[in-house]
Amino acid sequence: MTSEVVEWAERHTQDAPQVLRARVVTLVSMASLPPGTIPERLAYAGRRALVNVCDHPGDRSVALDLLAADALITMALLAQAELDPTELGDFTQALQEAAS
Repeated sequence: MTSEVVEWAERHTQDAPQVLRARVVTLVSMASLPPGTIPERLAYAGRRALVNVCDHPGDRSVALDLLAADALITMALLAQAELDPTELGDFTQALQEAAS
């Protein structure tokens, strides 16, 4: 399943700056992603990147992770819309609740 998420991320970041694309692909390539749908796994990787950012407040070295987190959450929403648009509202709500 990891390769499926990586392939999805690679396809959807083709036009992104190379450094951001590489960070996104690295985050979704990590073996510790839990099982689930592509949207769930992208969202998990995005949350994990955000945790890294929050663990280093004010440290500019994590700016790339902040951009990657934004990209991954956006991509999770896109993937959910592609997978099942009727569930996009519930998926979005679950993401917001997980962030609380």
